[in-house]
Amino acid sequence: MVRVIPALLAMFSLLIAVPAPAQQQGGFDLAGPALSVTVERGGVVLPITAVPALQAGDRLIAKAAFPDDQAARYMLIAAFLRGATNPPLKKWFSRAETWREKDNTLEIIVPEGAEQALLFLAPETGGGFDAVRDAVRGRPGVFVRAAQDLYQASLDHARLDAFVGAVGRIGDADPARLGSVAPVLAKSLGIKLNAECLSRPRALQATCLTQNRETLVLQAQRGTTLAETLTGTPVDLAYRIAATPEAGAGYYSPYIGLARDVARLFGAFRTAQYQYLPALSVSQGQQIHLKLNAAPSFQNPRSVLVAPLPPIGVAAPPRWQAGGQDSVCLARPEATLPLEDASLLYATGYARDLSLAVTGSDGATRRLPVTADAEAGGVRINARDGLPDLGSVTGAVLRGKWGFDDFSGPRLPGVLDAPGAWQARPDATVIVGREHKLTLHGGAAACVSQVALGAPEGANRSVAWKMTAPDQIETLLPLKAVRAGPLSLAVARYGADPPQTIALTGRVEASRIDGFTVHAGDRQGVLRGARLDQVAQLSVGSLRFTPGAITRDGDGDRLTMLAEAPVEQVPGAMDAAVTLKDGRTTRVRAAIAPPRPLARLISRKAAYQAPDGVLPIILPDALLPEGGRLDFSFRVENGPLRDGIEIATRDGTTARLDFKTGALQRIGEDVVVASVAPHALFGRSVAGPLRFRLLNDGAPGDWQPLAQVVRLPELTGLSCPGDTGECSLAGRELFLIAAIGDNAELTSSTKVPIGFVGATITVPRPAGGALFLRLHDALDAPVRMNLPGPQG
Repeated sequence: MVRVIPALLAMFSLLIAVPAPAQQQGGFDLAGPALSVTVERGGVVLPITAVPALQAGDRLIAKAAFPDDQAARYMLIAAFLRGATNPPLKKWFSRAETWREKDNTLEIIVPEGAEQALLFLAPETGGGFDAVRDAVRGRPGVFVRAAQDLYQASLDHARLDAFVGAVGRIGDADPARLGSVAPVLAKSLGIKLNAECLSRPRALQATCLTQNRETLVLQAQRGTTLAETLTGTPVDLAYRIAATPEAGAGYYSPYIGLARDVARLFGAFRTAQYQYLPALSVSQGQQIHLKLNAAPSFQNPRSVLVAPLPPIGVAAPPRWQAGGQDSVCLARPEATLPLEDASLLYATGYARDLSLAVTGSDGATRRLPVTADAEAGGVRINARDGLPDLGSVTGAVLRGKWGFDDFSGPRLPGVLDAPGAWQARPDATVIVGREHKLTLHGGAAACVSQVALGAPEGANRSVAWKMTAPDQIETLLPLKAVRAGPLSLAVARYGADPPQTIALTGRVEASRIDGFTVHAGDRQGVLRGARLDQVAQLSVGSLRFTPGAITRDGDGDRLTMLAEAPVEQVPGAMDAAVTLKDGRTTRVRAAIAPPRPLARLISRKAAYQAPDGVLPIILPDALLPEGGRLDFSFRVENGPLRDGIEIATRDGTTARLDFKTGALQRIGEDVVVASVAPHALFGRSVAGPLRFRLLNDGAPGDWQPLAQVVRLPELTGLSCPGDTGECSLAGRELFLIAAIGDNAELTSSTKVPIGFVGATITVPRPAGGALFLRLHDALDAPVRMNLPGPQG
């Protein structure tokens, strides 16, 4: 079994330049005593391991769990704090003498106004309680920070413990599963995975994944590792961000606790009688076990163990999110509804009584108990009783308790469908003698387990299918050897018995060739008709075409025919010869259409007016600000241009410009000038490449690149105080920037964290009069920002 070794402080030497005392440089890998603490609120009693936050009025009962042969006598002291600059009241300190049977338990009430709580285990000496109380009241800021940092560090340590423990269990029981489970575990618990370990022999993978504590770097959420973040974000900036309401709720918290050097908190704070030794609180069942980073001393100065309790205040409800958009069938065995940003769900006991609230088509809501499963990355349904009675379900809400409080959310994509929900689209008539594509709609696609075709010639046979929408699947029916007549399709669903049967009618489709169209100068044309899968070749004069892709179009087929050379015939109509696969030849009328229009870009110019008070950003020719206007000109070949042009965004949204509205103007017979304002055509969220093509009589030309639309931050000033090598850049929407540097190559740059919502960021002092930015919307084209005069 892999030994669970905490790795919480393995990276402190990389992050903190000032060395810690020698006796505090190790990780928190020494086992200390255990504490049993319960919390009572509103008549409900919970172990401290299930309480994310305390509140004024809570009743705490705490007792140290020493062995029977414990020789050293310890006082158990509880202290409540009320801020770094406000010494706590003397009555906010309580003690218990753990060696006395009648006085070994603390029973205390959380006082009104308290903000943090600590437990101390102090060796029994004359005046020890007064010494601890005076030390806390004398320097409350040290202990406030200890309460905050040790608690956050304990949570981070819990995630690492959960990962190492799970890897050890899987490695012992089923090493073959590690390759698939370890990445999910790492994502669930926020651990950086050493992927190279998974390429080693199975017997060595578990040891490799857990042996080097330095590689088990706790991750920030959404995939940014501590090392990556601190490379581009100074530590002091990370602290400032973490202190804001937007980010302090958890964006940076998984690594802020690591960056703080809790091992140095008490390095210089000692008296002749006591020195203070920080301890992490590790949940084990109903108790918390203390983990120490140095061996306690029983000689003066004796060691006082300092352990955190949960913060005091209203517990923030979980802010988990659905882990994906794909629907999950609630009736599927071992179905897991994925969650993101839920590492504390798996690593602590704060969440309890979890269930999914699902509402059926009858309007009734039922609760399905679930279990958190880090190996699967979400929550699993424990029991499925009553699911068939729900009918159609299109969502589920995760509910439960977070400590003492109820919580509801997030909404998860759990689905079910009602019996008989599936229907054939557009109708139940299929064509035999070839493969026939059939679309079914109306049910929950995630709940389909099998589709089988029933024919008079034999038993049902499974057919391939795929989900094309949450309520739609597409099948390709193998009907080449099937005769016309009644057919059936059986749709089997998880949790439903028997399968739903859909009646089909098989009919023979006669071969039909309607016509062929190709544009002069093109290498491909379109043959229209029915049963075009039997076409082997088409000839127009001396030019031969071979079959390409075939698609259904209304009541017929469209077959793309490919030629080895461009069509050179004069536009008009002529006969073509179609050869079928069985050797028969038929004639068809071929239409040689005029050449499709072609555009040659001549010039383009972007115009943009920065708001007042905003530093101007200089963009290269190919970049267009989202709020700007692009004027461009092009020469039309195979013209003249009659209909206009079509412009498309990255996601396929299109807009048309024509001469009637004045968006296009002719200059001579073959030159056109156009003006485009992206935000007016596509809204203010447009970003990415724009492309355009010409339209003539409904025949479009080829798509051509036009410009790259970028969103710009509004930068308002740069301040460079003193002679330091850093400056502070202020502005709005800084999250649009990926990196900031003092040269065009950005060789030494500040990386802006993904989703950064601050108003200032620390950047290198510019050597010249400009800074260079790499925008998320144009990563390959750094832009320049000129600076107004000297900074200081």
